[in-house]
Amino acid sequence: MITIDGKGLHYRVLNEMIEEKLKEGYERIKLININGQRYIGAGLTFPDREIEIYGTPGNDLGVFMNGLKIKVYGNSQDGVGNTMNDGEILIYGSSGDIMGYGMRGGKIFVKGNVGYRVGIHMKEYKEKIPVIVIGGTAGDFLGEYMAGGRIIILGLNEDKDENICGLFCATGIHGGVIYLRGRIPDYKLGKEGKLLEIDDNDRKFIEEHVKIFSEYFNIEYDLIMKKDFFKVIPYDKRPYGRLYAY
Repeated sequence: MITIDGKGLHYRVLNEMIEEKLKEGYERIKLININGQRYIGAGLTFPDREIEIYGTPGNDLGVFMNGLKIKVYGNSQDGVGNTMNDGEILIYGSSGDIMGYGMRGGKIFVKGNVGYRVGIHMKEYKEKIPVIVIGGTAGDFLGEYMAGGRIIILGLNEDKDENICGLFCATGIHGGVIYLRGRIPDYKLGKEGKLLEIDDNDRKFIEEHVKIFSEYFNIEYDLIMKKDFFKVIPYDKRPYGRLYAY
């Protein structure tokens, strides 16, 4: 492992140093004193390599990432996993808005809360299914225009089911699934999403990813699974089809 001190470094310099060290063969890189530097992990393709971040990375952490594990021991800013293709990102604090924007693969696990428009335009192709697991709550427009992928909201820091996500959940959704640990009221849903009970396949998927989440963040698995889960799916694969000419 090698340590890079990010104090005072411009984000371009920092990212060049990270890529250089990965090309040199280092399997783990520890970044300290990170304070808002953007694009960490951008476009990198280094499966089985790991970056540990101490501090607060800036926008677009892991943007276009093709394979890498990133652990953030703190909070992160907006756009984590933007158009991410593969790899894994762990946030041991909370994260900002538009996490997983256009995400096409890989997995993101967040111990705390997330902001607005998480999972917007997520998509999947054949066996490539992006996944976001959030331990806390999510803001408005969760899963907006979602075309594929899976989002799991656990709401571990919230006693009332209705508060685990904000307003307009699943607005414009036309693919994918949002899993909620608790039942939200109808007024929280966008018109394109419908709330249903989960089936055995859903439960299997949830159990698999909650186990991973519980191991990463040292939270008791059985305690999480004591509560009922529900799912939000789209009414239609083309919710706005009637607005356009064929």
